[in-house]
Amino acid sequence: MSELTNNINFGSWADIGRLREILEHCPNDENRQIASQVVPDDGIDLSGVFASFQQLIAPPSQANHFGNPFPEAGELTGLFFPDEEKAPVEESRLHSAATNEFADTGYSQYSFLRDQPITYNGRETFDVQAIRKDFPILHQKVHGKDLIWFDNAATTQKPTHVINSLKHYYENDNSNIHRASHTLAARSTDGYEGARQKVAKFINAPSEENIIFVRGTTEGINLVTQTYGWKFIQPGDEIIISTLDHHANIVPWQQLAKEKNAKLLVIPINDKGEVILEEYEKLLSSRTKIVAFAQVNNTFGTISPAKTMIDMAKRYGARVLIDGAQSVAHTPIDVQDLDVDFFVFSGHKIYAPNGIGVVYGKKELLELIPPWQGGGNMIKDVTFEETIFNGPPAKFEAGTPNVADAIGLGAALDYVSKIGIHNIEKYEHYLTEYARKELGKIDGIQLIGNPRERISVVSFIIPGIPTPEVGKLLDEEGIALRAGHHCAQPALRRMGVEASVRPSFSFYNTTEEIDRLVEAVKKIVAGRQ
Repeated sequence: MSELTNNINFGSWADIGRLREILEHCPNDENRQIASQVVPDDGIDLSGVFASFQQLIAPPSQANHFGNPFPEAGELTGLFFPDEEKAPVEESRLHSAATNEFADTGYSQYSFLRDQPITYNGRETFDVQAIRKDFPILHQKVHGKDLIWFDNAATTQKPTHVINSLKHYYENDNSNIHRASHTLAARSTDGYEGARQKVAKFINAPSEENIIFVRGTTEGINLVTQTYGWKFIQPGDEIIISTLDHHANIVPWQQLAKEKNAKLLVIPINDKGEVILEEYEKLLSSRTKIVAFAQVNNTFGTISPAKTMIDMAKRYGARVLIDGAQSVAHTPIDVQDLDVDFFVFSGHKIYAPNGIGVVYGKKELLELIPPWQGGGNMIKDVTFEETIFNGPPAKFEAGTPNVADAIGLGAALDYVSKIGIHNIEKYEHYLTEYARKELGKIDGIQLIGNPRERISVVSFIIPGIPTPEVGKLLDEEGIALRAGHHCAQPALRRMGVEASVRPSFSFYNTTEEIDRLVEAVKKIVAGRQ
């Protein structure tokens, strides 16, 4: 036994493949003893990994590959993937795979699934039951029924890993940052700036200096309108947004246009809920100063062709802002590949705490635009005659920052990265298509929107029953979802409705939960008749 384990670095995931050799030579009791003694540097319990590999080497008759949740999966982070320093694996993108109902059966070279003769049905890239163990809030009853959280487009639930990061910070490190020489200040500063580095890596920003922490997407868009907008938008200039946008990407630009005597133009959508690129092209001109739109719509789940739309805007010299609130948790983001000027998102949409968000900006733009707010931390020197500001990102972060929630955001990105955003993307697309198919079979309901490229959201109405009432009746069945206008009134009105019922999905949801939703909707429809 010791000969097998001596050369394994249990503080890193790089040698995880060696665990299989141990399991093949050791009885189960010894396996459990090793698992109980090994804790990697990132604090993740390895017992779930041992259980996973035991499944792998068990005879087919004994292995229930995906039906059994892993024991003690508490911190699922990293069960299947080693350190990110490993060479990246080329994965097929959702948009091509979706055209063939997930015919792609390729797995990461690090995944234990690659050794299994299985047919991909959208669920095998991770054990959803093990993932669910990481989310304490999911394990409760509402009105006597097991809670089903289908309100993920509004906010996501938080894994234990994130909750513990907040607890650890407040119990051990709480301090203001950047302006003290004591140990707790140093720890807090390291945690805060470390989170900035994690964000930069997650969206492939050139540097952490491109990352500004804000309260969320709404504040991020307002920061851009009140800095870039006020400096560069002149009377007669044109701002382009989309019919699919959330109010957070409509109202700030609308206000700016009125204040600067600029023109606000809106990209139309078709009856499926998709941007009409030909009409978008007609709106672009030399007068276009900025284009701002959501990468993923929060009402129909439409995935807009962001790269194409950015390239089109660049041909006219326009800047582009992407609202990534609904995309960042569901699909890989590469701001350099997109060549986007600003990218904004909220932490609470990607399993992080409320009250923390991100603005990514190209460095040359962040250096040109003025601060939005004044105060401490964003200055180099202050006299009564003049203030010299810090460079970005500090000049946009006046006052005491939200240190704890920034650290929580970093922990959430760690969690998502270990599971694998490509795996999340595929699984959630599978859930979305399953939900559309099953809900579409119900006589008496109407699905709203049918975009070809979509993820995570389904909208429907039950004619004759007010949408809020449907939401209330589903709540009585333990199903939490959104029933209203979703802060996207123009998009819904384009489809001829004022409100919709909107289940939205995450990687901790299951087809069994969707089945419960379908049965509950059938019950409501039957009660109307």
